[in-house]
Amino acid sequence: MVKADFVTGLVLIALGVATVVESLRMPRFAHLNIEPYTVPGLVPGALGAVILLLGAILFLRAARAGGWRLGAGAAARKTWASDPGSRRLALSTALCLGYAGLLVGRLPFWLATFSFVFAFVVLFEWPLATARGERIRRLLIALAYAVAVAAAVTLVFQHVFLVRLP
Repeated sequence: MVKADFVTGLVLIALGVATVVESLRMPRFAHLNIEPYTVPGLVPGALGAVILLLGAILFLRAARAGGWRLGAGAAARKTWASDPGSRRLALSTALCLGYAGLLVGRLPFWLATFSFVFAFVVLFEWPLATARGERIRRLLIALAYAVAVAAAVTLVFQHVFLVRLP
């Protein structure tokens, strides 16, 4: 896991830097005298900075534990493919890409966010339940999370950040 953390830390650092740089390139609309907290690059820039910071922490922890000794042999690839954490990472990556690339812009934002959160929680929680009652409970929890997150995110973006959502 140390090697995976090392590589993941590098990827997160690159993603964080790219996000911060691109958010700084976004227009600030100073000529319109808008409030500074409503500029389009504020939220992506803050998220990019957090990703950069957490990626750096992950990278440094893994480097101290010897994660820089990367193995590229068949055994390393087999271990990655059979590791449950790697499968969860691949699933969450696919869900996030599907949300950003397929749902947002094609569905109303609140529905895209609801669908993403519901699918995410169900896909990660369903395998943990064995009894029928437990699965129903997890579905209801996923439904509650999806409704709460979709409503909160939509309201915050529309009424606090004054962002017109797709």
